[in-house]
Amino acid sequence: MTMRIEPIMSALADPTRLRIMRLLAHMELAVGELAQVLGQSQPRVSRHVGILCDSGLAERRREGSWVFLRQTISIDSARPLAAALARMLALAEDEDEAFAARCSEDRRHLAAIRAGREKHAGEFFARHAREWDSIRSLLGPAQKVEAALLKGLGGGLGRLLDIGTGTGRIAELLADKADHVVALDRSPEMLRLARARLQKLPAERWELVQGDFSALPFEADTFDTIVLHQVLHYAHEPAFALAEAARVCRPGGRIAIVDLAAHEREELRNRHAHVRLGFGDEQMLEWLTESGFTPEPPAVIPGKGLTTKIWIASRDETAISRPALMQVKGAA
Repeated sequence: MTMRIEPIMSALADPTRLRIMRLLAHMELAVGELAQVLGQSQPRVSRHVGILCDSGLAERRREGSWVFLRQTISIDSARPLAAALARMLALAEDEDEAFAARCSEDRRHLAAIRAGREKHAGEFFARHAREWDSIRSLLGPAQKVEAALLKGLGGGLGRLLDIGTGTGRIAELLADKADHVVALDRSPEMLRLARARLQKLPAERWELVQGDFSALPFEADTFDTIVLHQVLHYAHEPAFALAEAARVCRPGGRIAIVDLAAHEREELRNRHAHVRLGFGDEQMLEWLTESGFTPEPPAVIPGKGLTTKIWIASRDETAISRPALMQVKGAA
């Protein structure tokens, strides 16, 4: 994105917008949350937000009926002007005592925002605990699955995409090994849960995106690592979903699919909306190969009725990105 200095300086020539930028340096916030912290009306805050977005200093992201804001500048940005602007705002807080005091007071109110998000997440988990417990009782320990995933992927995950992030647990687990994490889910409710989990991480290290695995809202060759954790069994066309993942995976990048081995528990289809009753190795091998990946032998984690498998594959260095909406061999 090209940045123009005149609208940027005009946008920053307002104390409220300066406060908003310092808040966004710490976490992504909804317009209503910003209004709560600033003690101003939502329409007024929306006008300030519009000016910041028009100048290129911030960007909006819609999740259902909510609109979240994130800043587009950071000290470690590859764009010199964006990095310089972020350093300037940080230095202003270091050297301007009155501005520092105002920013400190604003950040104190962020604790209430975080607490509210966590409270909402806790209430959601309480409502659905019985449903999730019924599935977890059939699986192997989550710690074993996560340990196997960490071992399989190793370090240096680069730019990571967590497809179907749900509560954000896997994004949180892998964040320290990635340069940047993008957590995607089509459910605004799930994204709110993920935000409550990830909000303690540095704001510039992660982002949430609403979208579907059948049509990922990203350019080709965008990510070094892609993870689908207990997601693919919801796909009517798993081969299409994997082809779409391959499109956004850089040559030499990797994909990790954590899902159930083939089983016959029909109740998971009827009660929990599973479209696929797990996957066989031969089927998964064919889909991955057709999508331009070279698979490794899967890891196997037995449970008390269901077996979890982790399929990891590398995208061929010579692979050419193709649209997912094509006829993929093996698609049901």
